[in-house]
Amino acid sequence: MPQRDGSPLGDVEALVFDVFGTVVDWHGTVVRELEALGRAHAVEADWPRFANRWRQGYIEGILHVIAGQTPWKLVDEIHRERLGPLLEEAGLATKLGPIETEDLNRVWHRLDPWPDSVAGLRRLESRWVIATLSNGNVSLLVDMAKRARLPWNCILSAEMIGRYKPDPEVYRWAARVLGREPHQIALVAAHPPDLEAARGVGLRTLYVSRPLEYGPGREAAFPVSGNEFDLHAVDLVDLAAKLEPHAG
Repeated sequence: MPQRDGSPLGDVEALVFDVFGTVVDWHGTVVRELEALGRAHAVEADWPRFANRWRQGYIEGILHVIAGQTPWKLVDEIHRERLGPLLEEAGLATKLGPIETEDLNRVWHRLDPWPDSVAGLRRLESRWVIATLSNGNVSLLVDMAKRARLPWNCILSAEMIGRYKPDPEVYRWAARVLGREPHQIALVAAHPPDLEAARGVGLRTLYVSRPLEYGPGREAAFPVSGNEFDLHAVDLVDLAAKLEPHAG
């Protein structure tokens, strides 16, 4: 393993990352594609609201799976179920054919990274193992990484264990797969509930602020105040800088 003497993380050997919102800008990407579809089909709608409702539908979908109210299903399937009613409301349902509708659903496979993400990940990867730890299915995460050139050492997906974060077993499983103890793993995320669940099973916690996750002028879904976690950073480049060893 690379030498980490002097790092604030001590004996942490691997960083696992939430992806949607933390590493990639889902809102901005989805809104841009919706706007393009609207122009192509002469339909006007509140596309930022559409994007946020689609995202909320995903969150509700995984919570139903966690609660046992619905059987296990992939994130791609959850997204597709939520997309239909939104297209109806926006007046796009009758204008899109099946191929165009499925292509829109796959927008989640081609989300743009935040401007700092690739550079920050490369710096972090030079010192730690870096892996996804996402509810996104494997094919989604692989497609996203390929397109955005995200330099993961490993793709870890909830699909592999058949559970969704914030189920505590997902974080324990990630540590086992990476061959480390929980305290040797740190979760990087922009979402406090994710970090709190990871901390509950012994992972270290690194918070990254993403104030534009839900679009300009919108409050974060889970605001953070103070220093609840092991480290706070404004983006992934800032995180890398704060984790570099300091001369004694």
